[in-house]
Amino acid sequence: MQTQNRLLDDLARVATGALGAFTGMRDEVETRMKEQFERVLGRMSLVTREEYDAVKAMAAKTRAAQEALEKRVAALEAKLAGANRGGSREKPAAAAKSSPAPARAPAPRGARRRAASSKTR
Repeated sequence: MQTQNRLLDDLARVATGALGAFTGMRDEVETRMKEQFERVLGRMSLVTREEYDAVKAMAAKTRAAQEALEKRVAALEAKLAGANRGGSREKPAAAAKSSPAPARAPAPRGARRRAASSKTR
């Protein structure tokens, strides 16, 4: 009976030692993989989270300014159209002789809808 206990004790010690060795190997593999990933990511052209957030904030600020300018232009165009309706129907002589106005870049989709809805009101 005692020999069986020794055998079981020896097997338990071997299993414990193997488990410790496997844990050490796992830690070593994780460390090497992490170093490799950091090396690969370091070679890539990636931005940091702080840079991304800064650019995102600038884009939001720019969009807000653009929308404010679109509203201002729409109000000025409406004011100009109202002034033209109240005045003479003929174009001034200087405007008739000048070259045609350069083509405007198409407005963003949302601006067209806003402009159309503001004209119908």
